[in-house]
Amino acid sequence: MSADTALDADAAQLAIEHCYEQGWSDGLPLVPVTQPLLDRFLAAGGRDGDEIIGDMPQTGRTVTVRTAAMNAAMAGCLPEFFPVVLATFASLMKERAARGGGWQSTSGPAPLIVVNGAVRERLGINSAGGVFGPGFRANATIARAIGLIVRNGFGVRPHELEQATQGIPGRWSILIGENEEDSPWEPLAAANGVGGDAVTTTLLRTSEFVDNRHSTDPEHLLGDLADTIGRSGSWIFAHAMAGVVLCPEHAHLLAGAGWSRRDVAAQLMERAGRTTAQLARAGKDGLTDRGVRHPGGDLAPEEFQRTAPPADPSSMLIAVAGSRTAGISMVTRYFADWSGTSTPIAHRN
Repeated sequence: MSADTALDADAAQLAIEHCYEQGWSDGLPLVPVTQPLLDRFLAAGGRDGDEIIGDMPQTGRTVTVRTAAMNAAMAGCLPEFFPVVLATFASLMKERAARGGGWQSTSGPAPLIVVNGAVRERLGINSAGGVFGPGFRANATIARAIGLIVRNGFGVRPHELEQATQGIPGRWSILIGENEEDSPWEPLAAANGVGGDAVTTTLLRTSEFVDNRHSTDPEHLLGDLADTIGRSGSWIFAHAMAGVVLCPEHAHLLAGAGWSRRDVAAQLMERAGRTTAQLARAGKDGLTDRGVRHPGGDLAPEEFQRTAPPADPSSMLIAVAGSRTAGISMVTRYFADWSGTSTPIAHRN
């Protein structure tokens, strides 16, 4: 900013308050959007502003590139972030839960956004220490932009169309870069057939850390991860799928045992669960005809019920992010399922 740039803080405050009065805000101050700023976002996106990029059939509402650009600008994004916002929204529109009633659910799910490629360094996307936390503009504002698009484009607001009983912390702030540089495996998006700059998304019910820093036995680590995935609290239907974001230390421990990403997923899907007797103590041992858990099932008490459904291990999202400061990883519980796909980030030439 040049020394002769005139700043009118009072005018800025009035514009911010105007945004609040219109009901556009998620509770935090918004960046007022001028036409020149909007034009820079549209130019960075390289697409027609009137192009429809998403719809919510149950509300009859659609989102255009222009709507996305306005909300990305209000969220605090820079124009060069906008291609990532567009790719993220496109990726979420592939998810069955996001196209259905996920945004309005009583559990208040959060999008998980994983970014791969050189774009991470170019935009300052954090992939290392504190990756699930605050402090990085791109991580925070791109994720926030998605929340504002859902709020202002689809009209999903708390106490209105959004019906979250409590919701989860970080609903609109979970964007992480994958730490490709310290991962023993190929990038997540590349494993899904999309090389280079790309995003992978799903909806989460919650995320739970697994602190296993004192054992160097990969079997212990798998057991800890599986036990966390298998807790009864997440089971309201026959199965409850989850993914894992491994810290580099844990990823290398598992890879050092000769396991691929797919092998780890297969092991966790096989091991995660509870016996019928354990589920009975939570009133979740039985299933209705529609697959909803309830007390009083007819299975033997010692029978092991697996958390994950019988499925291809590629249906479990396993990424690597964070630093080597401690052996702490994160279990991420899907709202419903994950498409197993990634979406390329289209940069304007």
